[in-house]
Amino acid sequence: MPHSVSSNDSAPHNNDEEILPDAPSAPENESVTDEQKGQPNQNAEGNVKLEDLFANDDDDDDEFPASSAPDVKMASSPPPIPAAAPKGPSGIDAETMLAFYQRLFPFRTMFQWLNHGIVPSPDMINREFAVFLQNEAVLRYQSYATVDLFRKEVLRLNPTRFEIGPVYTTNPRDRKSRPGIQMKPIAKELVFDIDMTDYDDVRTCCSGAQICQKCWAFITMAIKVIDGALREDFGFEHILWVYSGRRGAHAWVGDLKARQLPDDRRKAIAGYLEIVKGNDKSGKRVNLKRPLHPHIARSVKILEPHFNQTTLIDQDVFVGEQQAERLLSLIPDKKLSDALRRKWDSMPDRSSANKWNDIVTLAQTVPGLDTKAVTDARYDIVLEYTYPRLDAEVSKKMIHLLKSPFVVHPGTGRICVPIDGRAIEEFNPLAVPTVTELLNEIDEYDAKNPGEPAPEPEIPTEGSVPDRKMQDYEKTRLKPYVDYFRSFVANLMKDERSGKRERGEEPAKATTTNDAMEF
Repeated sequence: MPHSVSSNDSAPHNNDEEILPDAPSAPENESVTDEQKGQPNQNAEGNVKLEDLFANDDDDDDEFPASSAPDVKMASSPPPIPAAAPKGPSGIDAETMLAFYQRLFPFRTMFQWLNHGIVPSPDMINREFAVFLQNEAVLRYQSYATVDLFRKEVLRLNPTRFEIGPVYTTNPRDRKSRPGIQMKPIAKELVFDIDMTDYDDVRTCCSGAQICQKCWAFITMAIKVIDGALREDFGFEHILWVYSGRRGAHAWVGDLKARQLPDDRRKAIAGYLEIVKGNDKSGKRVNLKRPLHPHIARSVKILEPHFNQTTLIDQDVFVGEQQAERLLSLIPDKKLSDALRRKWDSMPDRSSANKWNDIVTLAQTVPGLDTKAVTDARYDIVLEYTYPRLDAEVSKKMIHLLKSPFVVHPGTGRICVPIDGRAIEEFNPLAVPTVTELLNEIDEYDAKNPGEPAPEPEIPTEGSVPDRKMQDYEKTRLKPYVDYFRSFVANLMKDERSGKRERGEEPAKATTTNDAMEF
């Protein structure tokens, strides 16, 4: 059954000359070099490489070109939209994407999340979006002053996805229409990017872009450790974890004090959380001072049970000769490592769990062994095989763009859904619905409930909530993810209002809005 697309919402073609009163459009057909050469003030540090502006997330693979690739066209105003774009690797065509934006994308809650309130503020008006079009062109420095404009422009452009950048000192679309303007990034969520490919040397079940529930445990561990550190060590509260759509996760820290962090503080936090260093697969990548820092000690406590299950049993990572040798190289005492090697050579099929236990058993037989050094080495090994592996560069600079929540991953078709921090271990990336599945679920629901009438208007009584027509997302498996996101945003806005009162700022009076008009 074809997915219905409302004629009222369909995106007009060739509407490049549209003048947006609150966001003047920039000159057309700008190239990469135009964007780079003409913007000495786009950040406080001067010249910036194009690849530094985009997060090195899991979209940068063979199935979708990297934003820094030479064949990706850059522009800051919309070129003509192709009438019929070819299907992407996941089989998603332009009509499917348009139906998704019309029927399922939570525009109003997204706006409130980035705006930190209902009434439009500079947090949204001066926010940069990078829009990836169906023809693979990328529109930089887009901005949307209202939720209606946000929705209208996304429907008009019908992008494959869009990424979110910083809040600037002025509307990013004004940077060329007003010569001499100083446009500097002043705020953005503190973000983190975790990619499964960084665990390829410690997982045996999958590699590259492939994932399964067994190796997803590494992302679960990372979320637990990073989330705990951000809350307990830095006092952040509003941390939104989002599935990247294929093989990773992103964190968005939305607290005001996190959004206002300068780049040097962001770099310091990233360094604080970065323990596994270097790319040498055979060398020691964790080197820690003793006694362990409280954050590291807490991490060991979190990770040790996961190491016992994931590393030793599910991945059975030390069963092979090469990985067994790597483990031996991490043992500080040569006599012990030689004794372990002899035993394992005589028992080539010995499991990883047994090999791990052998370290303690044989250590008791080696005379003069420094048992504390062996214990310390075991903790270091646990951390080396399970501690979060961050793409730290994404976290260090405000100007980095990061894929928006709730967009569609172009390679898998899965939605980039929020991950409920209260149920991290229950999250299964392979169960996340694809855009096609969601649209089919709407069709199936409507077929089972033909002619479902809109609720009759009624005179509301005090304290009652008027009935409303069921929204399309509520007919699908996207509902729990949208509901969680709405709850997260509501708590964030509540704290923002409280913070303004504490600072003596008079909050703007918001016009009455109907939450039923979510989409």
